[in-house]
Amino acid sequence: MRFSVYQESHIGGRKTNQDRMGYSFTRDALLLLVADGMGGHLMGEMAAQIAMQTIASLFQESAKSYVKKPERFLEDSFLAAHREIHRYRAINNLPETPRTTIVACLVQHNSAIWAHCGDSRLYWMRNGQILARTRDHSRIETLIAQGKVDPSERDTHPDRNKLFNCLGAPNMPIVELSRRATLQAGDVLLLCSDGLWSMLPDHELAHRLHHNTIVRAVPELLAAATGIAGRNSDNATALAMMWESAENLQGNSTITTNTLPIGSVTTTIQAPRHVDSEPTDTYNDAEIEKAIEEIRNAIEKSSKITSRN
Repeated sequence: MRFSVYQESHIGGRKTNQDRMGYSFTRDALLLLVADGMGGHLMGEMAAQIAMQTIASLFQESAKSYVKKPERFLEDSFLAAHREIHRYRAINNLPETPRTTIVACLVQHNSAIWAHCGDSRLYWMRNGQILARTRDHSRIETLIAQGKVDPSERDTHPDRNKLFNCLGAPNMPIVELSRRATLQAGDVLLLCSDGLWSMLPDHELAHRLHHNTIVRAVPELLAAATGIAGRNSDNATALAMMWESAENLQGNSTITTNTLPIGSVTTTIQAPRHVDSEPTDTYNDAEIEKAIEEIRNAIEKSSKITSRN
């Protein structure tokens, strides 16, 4: 594999940064992650950190040197992260469970597949055009899909910040999976928190990432988003990857994995937690089957909705 990757996070106008980002890769697989701890709940940054560490740890166990069943891996690792967050609450006797949104992308064999819970987004771009992006698990997107609200109200509707899906909630998360996307040289994958995308229109994200290297575009986008938001700016985080573009691979952002030893893993994510990849007694078989059915229904519904460019 050959790719360019760059990540950056701004605290904005908040006292703490509850966003987390990172990537891990082997010789034949690359995992990209962004998590946004939910500030309306206790210790959102801890939920984001636990999710990152859990998923990265399971990636290290599964990628030998690629993940055999990527869809199953993403679904299982999200559910494992959800359980780890609940375990953290129980061990520390917290009054409520921390919560986080999450978006992850697995790249291998020249294709990408991604999953998300909440409103942290992934954009797939080519030649300045957005080929696909995740659909937010929010109240406003549900109302738009039902035809009750016009899409033009996305940025002003009073329910625009209400989410119905995340890790750490009392109910099992719905893990929405994409179809496999075949990458071409120069394609860009952008993972980001709502502190970025809520301030800048999609076409501006695509334009800047097309006309600049990701090393330059990402900092400019984050500065623009936090500048527009001003003193009340949310945390803003972006992780961008450009695929196999020799013309644009420059400096320390360039990674070529062909010389890596088989079995080795490189990561920017902090030391992984010990995780139990098997379900605990918290959920019985019936609950797990119900969750899987909800996931399938969500995927079927999302496939009928046209994403905004």
